[in-house]
Amino acid sequence: MGSSSGRHSCVVGLQWGDEGKGKVVDFLAAGADVVVRYQGGANAGHTVKVGAKEYVFHQIPSGILQEGKACVIGNGVVLSPRALIEELDQLVESGLDRERNVWISERAHVVLPYHQALDAARERTETGGKIGTTLRGIGPCYTDKSSRLGIRMVDFVDPDRFRRLLERNVAIKNRELELFYGAPGVDLEAVWSEYSAYADRLRPRVRDITEFLYDADDAGATILFEGAQGALLDLDLGTYPYVTSSNTSFLGIGAGTGFSPRRVGTVYGIIKAYATRVGEGPFPSELETAAGDRLREAGGEFGATTGRARRCGWLDIVALRHTIRDGDVDALVITKLDVLDSLESIQVAVAYRRGAEAVERFPTLLDDEYKPVLRAFPGWKASTSACRSFEELPAAAREYLQFIATATGRPIAMVSVGKERSQTIPLDPWLVPRAKSGE
Repeated sequence: MGSSSGRHSCVVGLQWGDEGKGKVVDFLAAGADVVVRYQGGANAGHTVKVGAKEYVFHQIPSGILQEGKACVIGNGVVLSPRALIEELDQLVESGLDRERNVWISERAHVVLPYHQALDAARERTETGGKIGTTLRGIGPCYTDKSSRLGIRMVDFVDPDRFRRLLERNVAIKNRELELFYGAPGVDLEAVWSEYSAYADRLRPRVRDITEFLYDADDAGATILFEGAQGALLDLDLGTYPYVTSSNTSFLGIGAGTGFSPRRVGTVYGIIKAYATRVGEGPFPSELETAAGDRLREAGGEFGATTGRARRCGWLDIVALRHTIRDGDVDALVITKLDVLDSLESIQVAVAYRRGAEAVERFPTLLDDEYKPVLRAFPGWKASTSACRSFEELPAAAREYLQFIATATGRPIAMVSVGKERSQTIPLDPWLVPRAKSGE
């Protein structure tokens, strides 16, 4: 087996998602040959702005906007054929006919209408509190995968096999919908008619992705992996049960593609200069005040997938240390620094307090009893949106970034100061942590 010499890289979110990974993937994809999405489903939303056009991707890797890149959907993704075809058609409408660049793992599981029906029914009747899902059927599809009831792409594009498995599953799921939730079932023939057409469209794009990636690696190609959601939503390492149904960190690559993570050279952890969360669950640094409303408006914090208003708060160093360590992150990328431009003062959660106890370790059972210990920083009260180098940033902004590097123990490789592809500042050399004695 040949060595990849560290040329491959991975982009992951380190918060609760919505960190701006789409823009970073688009930027880094210029230097890649293959871009791979390895987990999640159409519950993700990656937004990229190029010139006057804004693109939102839910399943297609964000690298699709860079010409000539092979864009791969791995087996760890649960794929909605309807949503994928809508995305492909929207690209054509935008003047980018790149369906031939998209490849789908034959082992990826398929999201079907009964998954969405079950998702909605469970959220509606959940007695232990809502999770706050996007109602896209992601969790029920992963449940079927674990229960060995799933329909994979290799099944989906085989008409006889798809029909047989669909009949079995619709019978099971309709009983569940009707008996447990008092909800109507799905119409077998309607699903068969609609989804058979999707299968015909996608059949040429389905292949053995693991083999494809190893062949690309052996040929000297550069591969960029992109995660969806954020590490605090990781099924195993996130704020359970308020999590998604897949492994969202760098550690999900192996299971999600069959490609060895040992061949990936650099893991970029993406964070906003503050923090947001969509849906239910604990959020220690949340601002349920006018300050949170200002961050939401300035940052346009409304979900790309659902349109829901995001909960906003200060950057959380305790949570970041947890996701950096458990995700084996090499360097940080800070996005939306410009959203803080107008603030007089900026705060950061540097520890938690639970009653009289000071807490610096991220707890396995995070609840609302954990309150943030905040440290204040002066704002810079100046626009950063036109800055294109670290030196052009205001001094207070540079100091804020330096604190993040030092507090997390990771260098900063890039800073984003706006939605545009051009509003990106690569730091060469990277901004490295200072000795903590200087704090």
